[in-house]
Amino acid sequence: MTISLYKGSISSYLQTLGAVSNFLDLGLTHFRSNQIDPEEIVETGLYSDMLPFRFQIQSVVHHSVGAIDGIKNGVFRPPSDLLPLDYSGLQFLIAEARDTLTKLEPEAINAREDYDVIFEIGSSKLPFTTEDFLLSFSLPNFYFHATTAYDILRSKGVPLGKRDYLGAMRFKK
Repeated sequence: MTISLYKGSISSYLQTLGAVSNFLDLGLTHFRSNQIDPEEIVETGLYSDMLPFRFQIQSVVHHSVGAIDGIKNGVFRPPSDLLPLDYSGLQFLIAEARDTLTKLEPEAINAREDYDVIFEIGSSKLPFTTEDFLLSFSLPNFYFHATTAYDILRSKGVPLGKRDYLGAMRFKK
């Protein structure tokens, strides 16, 4: 079985970004119906040494759209600055990421196969091939931050289930 870079990355990003968009909407509905200010959630973390919800959502975008920018440019770095977005700003960020990735052509992504991608963090430079960068670094980080955002909402009482996290699965046609 062969799987293309596009199918292994963009299709997976879009599935989970759709789920994140949905559980953000479900969270907002829950907060409004329970008279909870959604802005309180933006700075909520699960533990004191863990970055807040806002960071998790911005990282979902960074490890999807930002990762694709990284494979195009050959360099990926941690975000230089995180915006102090409110809940609706985070929803917009996810919508914008979905829109950006939806417009990508499979051929353009697949053409990046076997290219070099350097992950620069501080003075360290970690070399990857495009495939290894996406599959062993970008996607695991993407899922980690999506899961953490989901867990923060769950910890605040949002009635979410596994199907809300999975999103629209890609069934055989």
